[in-house]
Parts: sequence; structure tokens; C-alpha cells
Amino acid sequence: MRNWIFIPLASFFLISGCSQPNADKKTLTIFHAGSLSVPLKVAADSFKRYNPKVTINLEAAGSVECARKITDLNRKCDLFFSSDYKVIKQLLETGHADFFIPFASNRMVLAYSSKSKFASTIDSLNWPTILLRPDIFYGRSDPNTDPCGYRTVLALQLAEKYYNRKGLADSLLAKDNRFIRPKEVDLLALLEASAIDYLFIYESVVKQHGLSYITLPDSVNLGNPSLANHYSTAKINIRGINPGDSVSITGEPIVYAFTIPNNAPNPSLAVRFAQYFLSDTGGMRIVTQMGQQSLIPFDKSDCGIIPDDFSAFSSESHDR
Repeated sequence: MRNWIFIPLASFFLISGCSQPNADKKTLTIFHAGSLSVPLKVAADSFKRYNPKVTINLEAAGSVECARKITDLNRKCDLFFSSDYKVIKQLLETGHADFFIPFASNRMVLAYSSKSKFASTIDSLNWPTILLRPDIFYGRSDPNTDPCGYRTVLALQLAEKYYNRKGLADSLLAKDNRFIRPKEVDLLALLEASAIDYLFIYESVVKQHGLSYITLPDSVNLGNPSLANHYSTAKINIRGINPGDSVSITGEPIVYAFTIPNNAPNPSLAVRFAQYFLSDTGGMRIVTQMGQQSLIPFDKSDCGIIPDDFSAFSSESHDR
């Protein structure tokens, strides 16, 4: 795994002036989805290697919770990396951010360990039956704070259709609610301690942690862009910004994105880090080697007012 952090020196120097060891000392604060903890840590360490006076504070939480830190608690960050672009679009593009840049996709899977009950017999066909057993416990994250949580609900709705098992989603969602946690990576400790046998999580996370997992059918896993219309048949409402409000989430292919909030304390440093992150010899190399699929160059048609600093990473630029 150590080869993930290797970045050719010559390439690094070319990335947006990242090698500025004599730059003024600054702090970069990044709010991010828990599922990005590992790749962002590696990317931050690589960036700091050539920017030793920069301090990078990484703060993980469910993406919805991260957004509410900005909107409700008036907390400031320089970058916000979300596991769902819609969190930025629906919760932040109301005066808090003017754009988002989609950068990677993912898939939902069912993870387990060698100590999980029925680990030797579970497969992509029988997992619904096994999860419904009273002696089996599974975990999921909170739909109101974490996109992985509401994507689990959407995936279960799609599984009900795929396996033609009426009532499957409601039965599973009514089960084991004491194992719901604020973000998906919080469940890893429960799995390690055998408090749960299975958990719904992203494929990239299980690869990073060396877990066993069941690959869910494309019709269920929210990872196939060609099935966008099918995914849209699943829906869930989560808490909105204001008390009593709700936000409707419709199933669609998983898309991660980031933004620089309008009140970022160090916007120029945020741009430098973001440019490094989007480079195929920098952050995107790390992200793809850690289990996600790159969306760079990205389609900026519905991404708000994209700063010129990122135009080189758009498909429009590459088509010229």
C-alpha cells in the first residue's frame, strides 16, 4: 500500500506551484466525508512534503453533518469534500458555495469479516435472507447525517425489486437500528469487535481496510452510470436545513464532489491543494488506487460557477 503515496518529483513541481517551501505559514482546514479519510490523509501528507509550512487539519464526519457545520454552526473550512455532490448542491448552494467539482464514483457493497456468522456461505443471492436472520446483526450509517446511510436505504429499495421480495426493504430497515452510526467508517470498529456481522459501506473503504465483501448487483449498488433511470425509482426524505424541513433524495449513480466555501479563510491555498488533488499524478492517482473511479475530466454543465483555476480539469477543456 505504500506505493500509493509515491508521486514523481518532477510531476509534483508542475502541479499549480505546489512546491513552495518558503511560503507563509498557513492552515488549511478540510471538512470531508469519512469514506475519504484514508486517501485525503495520504494526499495531505504528499502536499505537505513540498509545502512544509502548511498545516492541514482534516475533519471527518458524515457529509450532511459536514454541510450543517457550515450552514447551521457557521464554522469555516477551506475545502469541503462530500461523498455526494447533491449535499453541496442542495445544502450549500444557497449562499455558502457557488460551485462543486465532481471527481470520483464508488459502489455500495456488503462488508464482513472472517468472524462474521455465515461468512463462508453468504453470496450475492442469499445475503437478504441471511441479514434477516434473528441471530445476525448488521450496521448502517444514519441517513440524516451521511450519504452512505441514505444510499443504504436506496440500495435496499432497489434490492427489493431486483430479488422480487416485497417488503424486504422495510423488514431490513426495521432491524438492528441500535447499530446505526453517524458515518459509515464508525461501523468498522463494531465489525472488528464482532458486535455486528455485516455492514453496508463503500467498496473503496473495504478495499482500504482489507475487508471481505459481497459485490451487490449493478441494479442495486448505485455504481453504474448507465442505470441512472433505474436508480431514480428509489427515494428517501432526510432532514432539511431548518427544523421540520425535509430534503428528498432520489437514487442515482454515486458521485463524490468538493467545493471551496465562499467564506474560506485561505481560498488561494485551497485552490492550490484542489489543483494538486485533481491532478492525475497527484490526488486522483491516490483516489483511484484506493478503490474509486475517476470522473476527471469532469462535466461542468451543472456544477455552478466553476473558477477558471479548474478549467483545465473539465471535459470542455479536453475537447478543444
